[in-house]
Amino acid sequence: MAAVHPRDVLLGPQAGALRLPVCDHYAGVEARMRKSLALQAEWAQRHGACLFDVTLDCEDGAPVGAEAEHAALVVELVRGLDWTAPVPPRVGVRVHPVDHPAFASDVATIVGSVGARLTHLMIPKVESLADVERAVAAVDAAGAPALPLHVLIESPAAVQRAFEIAAHPRVASLSFGLMDFVSAHGGAIPAEAMTLQGQFTHPLVVRAKLEIASAAHAHGKVPAHGVVTEFRDRAAVRQAAERAAREFGFTRMWSIHPDQIEPIVQAFRPPLEEVERAAEIIAAAQAADWAPIAHRGQLHDRASFRYFWQVLERAHATAVALPEPVRRHFS
Repeated sequence: MAAVHPRDVLLGPQAGALRLPVCDHYAGVEARMRKSLALQAEWAQRHGACLFDVTLDCEDGAPVGAEAEHAALVVELVRGLDWTAPVPPRVGVRVHPVDHPAFASDVATIVGSVGARLTHLMIPKVESLADVERAVAAVDAAGAPALPLHVLIESPAAVQRAFEIAAHPRVASLSFGLMDFVSAHGGAIPAEAMTLQGQFTHPLVVRAKLEIASAAHAHGKVPAHGVVTEFRDRAAVRQAAERAAREFGFTRMWSIHPDQIEPIVQAFRPPLEEVERAAEIIAAAQAADWAPIAHRGQLHDRASFRYFWQVLERAHATAVALPEPVRRHFS
């Protein structure tokens, strides 16, 4: 079994089998969309990998009454990217909610034109499995039956249904919409729950985050933490990202300003000492044909092998240099 790739041995249908870049950067104004796409290309050239997605935003970006023009602009921007680059772009689009008058035209225009280029379609304000099915039907009719959907959970009712939403095979990621969730409670949750500190301490918000993360992991999907509005405070962004990753189980986070991207990527990187330990354990496990091993006085078997393999995958996805014994698995 030594020649078998660790991923094939260790990962099952759950266990984080689906991986996405740890940062999803949102932009809806034309100048910011162009800047974000250029920044992604610059990072990809520098790191040799795409470390963050760019999601072009129709819901918050389109001026009221000019939704069709904004959708056409999104198509133009996607078509204009360099799809022959060594590291191709990773671009998604957030369309309007399924019950919005512009939803059908968003999907027809964007997915019908550049659906094959998109990494995902973000569906906001998903309330139920029926909303997911409605989105799937529209996307399929537009000619992109394999396009993954990301969904935004923004209400108490949606949180209650998070597990059945996550179970849908076309759903790849669940995101948490903090501000809409708080406002959906009619004043029962104070405004402080939308701040950097409050969103990690208010019991109802904490419960919603844990439900969404748990639902995603239960079905092998990616839980994405929402925005931090203190966008110019890089230390605050990194602190929030670290808490989202280490305390709440999120493996991805939204960015709404270019200054947020680097702190988010850094926060989701595993510590170097953990990467080195993981490399030693995986190399020893593979040499033992995945039988139990002893390492630094501790017993390890396939359960911990799986964990340490995922450490290496997270390291690779965030451009951490991997030790020589395991580097070949990512060539």
